[in-house]
Amino acid sequence: MGIVDWIFVVGYFTIIGIIGYQTSKRIQTVKDYNVAGEKVTWTILFASLAASVLGGGASTGMAGNVYKDGYVFMFAFCAYGIASVLIGYFIAPRLKTYKGAQTVGDIMERHYGKKAKLVTGILSVGLCTGIIGGQALALGTMLNVILDIPPIVGILIGMGSVILYTSFGGVMAVIQTDVVQFVLLGVILPLSLIIGLFAVGGTETLIEKIPDVHFTLLGNWELATFIGLFVTFLLGEALIPPYTQRVFSSKDPETARKGYIISGFFSFGFFFITGSLGLIAYVLFPGIQTDNALPTIVKELLPVGVTGLAVAALLAVIMSTASSFLNATTVSFMRDIYPFLRRTKISDKQELFMGRVLTVVVGVASLIFAINVPSIIAALEYSYYLWAPTIVCPLVMGIMWQIRSAAAGICSIIVGAVITLVWTFALHEPFGLSGVVPGFIANAIAFFIALSLTKNNEAKKTANKVDKELIENDVI
Repeated sequence: MGIVDWIFVVGYFTIIGIIGYQTSKRIQTVKDYNVAGEKVTWTILFASLAASVLGGGASTGMAGNVYKDGYVFMFAFCAYGIASVLIGYFIAPRLKTYKGAQTVGDIMERHYGKKAKLVTGILSVGLCTGIIGGQALALGTMLNVILDIPPIVGILIGMGSVILYTSFGGVMAVIQTDVVQFVLLGVILPLSLIIGLFAVGGTETLIEKIPDVHFTLLGNWELATFIGLFVTFLLGEALIPPYTQRVFSSKDPETARKGYIISGFFSFGFFFITGSLGLIAYVLFPGIQTDNALPTIVKELLPVGVTGLAVAALLAVIMSTASSFLNATTVSFMRDIYPFLRRTKISDKQELFMGRVLTVVVGVASLIFAINVPSIIAALEYSYYLWAPTIVCPLVMGIMWQIRSAAAGICSIIVGAVITLVWTFALHEPFGLSGVVPGFIANAIAFFIALSLTKNNEAKKTANKVDKELIENDVI
């Protein structure tokens, strides 16, 4: 990279540092830190959601897997966008009606009791830490290929910046940096695709040099493999902590609805661009490591100036996701887990300080995870095992149909987790089917069986107990 490129990269890190510092001075309460005072408009929500969703998996991971397997991976990954649109239409507006809610655990508590809140908090922290690890690995890969920085050093530099501005500025800083990052990726990645197409000789030449199977729906995959991965992506990030946190940060239900739906449709175009860049790398750079496909294009094809902007854009999209999950991890721990550990109530200022310290601790834990996973997509898949087969079904049933049953909630979480673990690690995923699929099915079956066996007075008892606790804590 030339001097101009370095100026753009350093300038990007400087801008997000300034945003984090300025935002930290405006954070006065835990509510400001956790949900940005519930003041976010739909345009900002859309940009923030889009930037958060389109992280290392959707950029570096997408290009690498399309490089290896063709568009079949992109078709499976589109499940993310479908989930966002469906959540926007049916669930996000309802989520915003939960007064005082700041985490998924808050919602689960109102339907299934305090134990469900604690379990949800633990699963939220595990899920988010794993996904942060995936983003950290993507940062290390990007900086290693483009700047020749050792991967571990790259991880430390990238995640160090994320930890710094997230710990000081909370979700407000995360959302503001998301907007900057969204603008960068919205301009640079389409430009990179155009430059790449010129380099291979145009669209027709690209198609001629790519195996026909790379353009088919299933590629070389078995149908069960495709279905398993599609369901994993459809449910794996459905209503996960950072995205529900965006809903709680929005001004009203309509804001939440618009932000989710538009970001979902936007993601389809983004997936096509990053996937197509993977095909360009397949033609121009055969034999490279799959996760290096996108960084190699940036390093080898883009002209001076554009390279620096592209590096900043790619770092931005990964750091955006990492910061979102980092903040959500802290909020989930402080809201859903810490109340079960403390003996005395702490002040708002003390909770704010503890949240910032915890952000640093979680960031360090994610670095350790990143160093020990084989690939970006593997890091994401491992994390999804904690969420889709445990939380999604009872959460959606509670939100959509106002079901309240502690037995149904806890039973379904346990059964879903056990079946997923057995299918994945004991049976080693028969038929190539992801453990998320049988885990989710078992989770849903257990939920409805427990619900049918639960007497009406047990459901009423759960509702009355939860309502009493919420009233005592000035939530309702």
